[in-house]
Amino acid sequence: MSLNLGDIFPRAQWEQAEPDALGFDPARLAAVGAWQDEQADGAPYRLLVVRHGRIAAESHGGGMGADDLQGQASASKSTYSTILGIAVHEGVIGSVDDLVAGYYPEFLEVAPDEGPKENRYAFPENAGITFRQLIGNMSGYMKPGELPGQTFNYQTFGMNVVTHALATAYSLYRTSDPERGAGFGRLTERKVRNFIGGSWKWTYSNFDLQPKAKLGVYGYATTFQMTARDMARMGLLWLNDGNWDGRQVVPAEWLREATRVSDMLLENEPESLWQYGLGFWCNDKTMLWPDLPSNSFAAVGTGKQFTWVDREHDLIVVQSPGTFHGSFSPATGVEAVERVLTALV
Repeated sequence: MSLNLGDIFPRAQWEQAEPDALGFDPARLAAVGAWQDEQADGAPYRLLVVRHGRIAAESHGGGMGADDLQGQASASKSTYSTILGIAVHEGVIGSVDDLVAGYYPEFLEVAPDEGPKENRYAFPENAGITFRQLIGNMSGYMKPGELPGQTFNYQTFGMNVVTHALATAYSLYRTSDPERGAGFGRLTERKVRNFIGGSWKWTYSNFDLQPKAKLGVYGYATTFQMTARDMARMGLLWLNDGNWDGRQVVPAEWLREATRVSDMLLENEPESLWQYGLGFWCNDKTMLWPDLPSNSFAAVGTGKQFTWVDREHDLIVVQSPGTFHGSFSPATGVEAVERVLTALV
């Protein structure tokens, strides 16, 4: 069996193809699913393999259904980055290097007793934070002693500022009434989800913080609730540099930049940390996954959410949740990916 291996884009339903038509050894690919089921040992899991826009393999177990929604946690950061690229392209944000204070000055109005915890509040240095630094987790926001753009520090509150600043720029968010109106979740529907046929939902969530915490400023994290196929749709959009069936949904140059290790990291941090771009975990310096393709990248979140994209092989591997054991990090959980790659002929 053979196919024209040009990329296609799913509509309401995904096209499926026999593994050998997509360049896989069928027995080896089936063995990946069997291994994943064994690893799960009764726990919920999902595995989805997409090549050339077609489903090559899909499995789930432990009570997890194909249509069940899973919170993306920090994997949502990659979607935040996607919207930032669109906002700059549309001129709503002048540049990724613009000061955030010019669009969302409220993020500086956090007094010492209004931060998330002791010694965490807006410092004078935070006035110099740019969108690039926030989305790259190098802002130093409310982090004493960390100057903007100089220290990699993976955080949630800085990312919330990104989403609120963007939604504010589109007149969809107010810190004085954060639960009213559309917010960043609706912005994502309008700019991405509706164009690529996604079905995901979104929620706002907050940590349990001190009573005076100014949650309207830096709380209300937007977390996307996705199926594995929703995750794969996002992966396919990223894989194709923001193009969806001829429509340029996201600027290609932004995604190319966002999915390589940021210059801020290269200039300020040791090689061991050369693993992150602008909202994506990146392998172009081969410091994250030494045995995987250097042009691969991923959206990764707590709860074992993992969307891995491989430009070299036109391949997407989704685990939602994965079956990783021990402490989860972007460097772990790739054994299923490695097994999928060995199934390629």
